[in-house]
Amino acid sequence: MALKVKATEQLIKIGTYAGTYRYVMLPELYTALNQDKVIKEAALRSGVSKGVMQACWDAAGEVIKAWATEGHSVALPGLGTMRFGLRAKSVDDVNKVKAGLISSRRIIFTPDVDLKEELSKTAVQITCFDRTGKEVKRVTSSDSGDVEDPDNPQPSNGGNTGDNGGNTGGGGNTGGGSNHEPIGD
Repeated sequence: MALKVKATEQLIKIGTYAGTYRYVMLPELYTALNQDKVIKEAALRSGVSKGVMQACWDAAGEVIKAWATEGHSVALPGLGTMRFGLRAKSVDDVNKVKAGLISSRRIIFTPDVDLKEELSKTAVQITCFDRTGKEVKRVTSSDSGDVEDPDNPQPSNGGNTGDNGGNTGGGGNTGGGSNHEPIGD
C-alpha cells in the first residue's frame, strides 16, 4: 500500500513566489472510514465479538474525553497521545486577562514513535497535474521513503512541503487553502 499525493501546478498569490506557478503537494485523502467499519475490523483482528468491541470502544472514548477535558495528556495505545490546547490573544496587563481572549479550543495529537516510523516507511505515489488539470508526471518512492523519478535517474532534492502535521486548511501561500510550501525551493 502506498500513500497517494497530488502535486498540482498553482498560481502562488503571496510570499516569495507570488505571481508564479509552482507545484504544490497535498495528500489525496481516501474516504473517511465510519466508526462501525473500524469497530468491525478491530473485532475481527482481536477475536472478540463486535458487541464487546463496541462496548470497549465506547468506554475508552468516554475515559479519553473525561481525562482530556480535565487537562490530562491521554495515551492512545499504539497511536500516540492527545491533549487539550487553545489559541488566545495576548495582553499586556494582567487585569485584561479574561476567557474572552480564547479564540479556539483544540485537540493536539502527538503520534507515537512507532506510528511515525511506520509512516516514514510507507511508499508514496505522487501524481503531477499542470494548471489545466492534465496529468504530466508520476513519481513513486521506494518503501524507504526516498522519492525516485523514473524519468530522471539522478537523485532529486524532493522539495519541501513544510512540516505542519498534515494541516491543509486555512490561508497558506497558494491562495488555494494549503499551508504547504511550494515544491522545488
